[in-house]
Amino acid sequence: MANLHVFEDWCGTSIAQLRKNLHYPLYPHNRTTVKKLAVSPSWTNYGLRIFGYIHPYTDGDFLFAVASDDNSEFWLSDDENPDNLKLRAYVGKTGREWTAPGEYGKYASQISDLIPLQKNNKYFFELIHKQNDKGTDHVEVAVSVSAVPGLIVCVCVCVRTDESSLKAADVNHIPQTIASHVTRLQRSSQTPPLGVDMLRADPRDSFHQVPLLDRVRLQGVLPDCIYNPSYSIKGYPLMRYQGLQFVHLMYVYPNDYTRLTHMENDNKCFYRGDPYYLERNKVLQDYGDDFDDYTMKRRRNLFSVQKHGRIRKKREDGDINNRFQQMDQDNQPKEIQKPPEEPQNHPEGPKQQPRKKKKRRRPEQNQQDQHYLQNPPSEDNAIHIEEVGEGGEEDDAWVNQGFSEDEDYELTNRAVYDVEVKWCQTFQAKPLDLHALRSDWIDLKCNVSGNLLLEESEALSIVEAFMKKLNQKYPRQFSLEHIVNIEKKPDYSRGSRYLLELELLEASGRHLSLVQYIYVKRTEVWGSHKKQKAQGEELKLCNPYSFYWNPTAIVHFIIPVKNQARWVQQFISDMEEIYRTTGDQNFNVIITDYESSDMNIEEALQSSYLPRYQYLRLSGNFERSAGLQAGIDLITDDHSIVFLCDLHIHFPPGFIDTVRKHCVEGHMAFAPIVMRLNCGATPLEPDGYWEVNGFGLLGIYKSDLDSIGGMNTKEFTDRWGGEDWELLDRTLFASPLLSNGYHGTLNFRTFWM
Repeated sequence: MANLHVFEDWCGTSIAQLRKNLHYPLYPHNRTTVKKLAVSPSWTNYGLRIFGYIHPYTDGDFLFAVASDDNSEFWLSDDENPDNLKLRAYVGKTGREWTAPGEYGKYASQISDLIPLQKNNKYFFELIHKQNDKGTDHVEVAVSVSAVPGLIVCVCVCVRTDESSLKAADVNHIPQTIASHVTRLQRSSQTPPLGVDMLRADPRDSFHQVPLLDRVRLQGVLPDCIYNPSYSIKGYPLMRYQGLQFVHLMYVYPNDYTRLTHMENDNKCFYRGDPYYLERNKVLQDYGDDFDDYTMKRRRNLFSVQKHGRIRKKREDGDINNRFQQMDQDNQPKEIQKPPEEPQNHPEGPKQQPRKKKKRRRPEQNQQDQHYLQNPPSEDNAIHIEEVGEGGEEDDAWVNQGFSEDEDYELTNRAVYDVEVKWCQTFQAKPLDLHALRSDWIDLKCNVSGNLLLEESEALSIVEAFMKKLNQKYPRQFSLEHIVNIEKKPDYSRGSRYLLELELLEASGRHLSLVQYIYVKRTEVWGSHKKQKAQGEELKLCNPYSFYWNPTAIVHFIIPVKNQARWVQQFISDMEEIYRTTGDQNFNVIITDYESSDMNIEEALQSSYLPRYQYLRLSGNFERSAGLQAGIDLITDDHSIVFLCDLHIHFPPGFIDTVRKHCVEGHMAFAPIVMRLNCGATPLEPDGYWEVNGFGLLGIYKSDLDSIGGMNTKEFTDRWGGEDWELLDRTLFASPLLSNGYHGTLNFRTFWM
């Protein structure tokens, strides 16, 4: 027998895609054995890793061949050492290759070179297979010996390790070889994977490494002021789950590129022509938002075939004001060229009815066609196809469009002639600021748009005003090195709140980080984000009273689990990596365990590199609300932060500081919006979407969570989901301080897998 490891729920067809799985190769879904190297589970979206030893029955030169659907690789060592593995045969590298069962000659790569083996030795092998959701899944290896050409012979295979008594978390025996690992993609500022700008190096990523300017030194820079935002819904009688309607997004500067441009083929909510986001007439999906595609089709397809088999002219209205102001007058296209007459010859076709007299094309129709070419429809205006009934009115409408039925019939049998193209045609274009068109309503329904962007002029004005106040107290002591991050919580009735994250250069040459909330009171010229600061008008900056974040607050990550060994181990490893990277000791991992049988979680925590942890074993069926509350009850410091967490999350290095910055005791809780990855996607190749309505991850001070009653353990027992929205309702309703609200900013580079 040989060891068989199964990795389920993973899309893709290539072995490279399997190696990107975070759990590969140590934490498979299933570990079992097989009696021969020919496997067909009849399943979808999985990967297999089969390994063990081959015992040749005789000395000789052996050939190995592999067949599979989809890709596969057969590796064989020169001896029993896994470190000496070599790739001997394979089916494909791109994921597009596959074979039928037993088809060993489809690709040259399927058959190995002659390999000398000796009877008294054993040789470590590894067979890797990837299958998607199509085709007949199978993988098999055939062996022949050169002494008997063409004869398929048997060799003995045996397991490397008996895993029958091991738990899922026991992985020390699993070989980690060159066949099972892939070089990890590195983040690059020049060429991010798949063109995902969000993965470019960003100063926000390493800002936690810059020493923090002591808040004491900032006292007196700005005056204190009462902060009572107008969006507070204190005491408002919310219906169940109505709190979602009171969530508002924040604005950020500079651009963090959380807009998922690489996913906009599926969801183009940035563009106003998308029918889902505008209550307009139906949009002709063939054209989409691409003007080049439109003009090409317009030139080549002046006529279209309707589903009833006739040809009819498209009706198009509107202009292109959103992208093109006007066509330059000196480069107008010439009059449409009419196709020449061609004789019709259908010797084998059905007998034609006598033709009616052709109706001539009206001159004004030619002018109208020129107008369509010169002024194609805008992104805002839909392109329509006129609906025609089955009755006799169709013919009249047909003729009224300027065509006769017979004339149009001829066009289908003629060669297609393009209108003359004016290659020197130019146009004028206005800058297109799509961010100015965005709103909470759109973004909370659009799952690829990312953070709202703060206008640069507004951001610079705020920073300039603050630095002026700072230099008034400390003349020539600080200079602005870099604007790392600015977040705006708009309140156009009373004034907006800003989070400033600035890198300063002290006169001594030391770099310091400044992270502070400020409040800008509304004035007549600063009441709207559309208005700019009037000439000579000084912004009224102040410190929102008692609105301070604690940079040393302990953050408790609470996770309830049951039989999730591979994800628990992944979470522990991720938190260890955060600790190694940041050196931050002020966080605690709390795991409440519903009698997991696949790993000893307490032992894993004890052997980990974590600075703090707590473990609580619970009994009974898994209940998320009860498990979270049990973890909350372990916390004795009311002035520490509770972060209600989940498995399947990948955190960026500075995430703990991000939680601290966005939790203010008595004032603000933090619900990051994470990216849910599609099947087969990874944090470095992030195909997916923003989970804009998910509130399962929540950071809040222990004192504030206790004041609203903690988790609802009475209603949410045996049912899953909804407990996060219910907690949101109570958080917004509880008190005027807590209703200052959820921090709805999208937390870049946080992924839900």
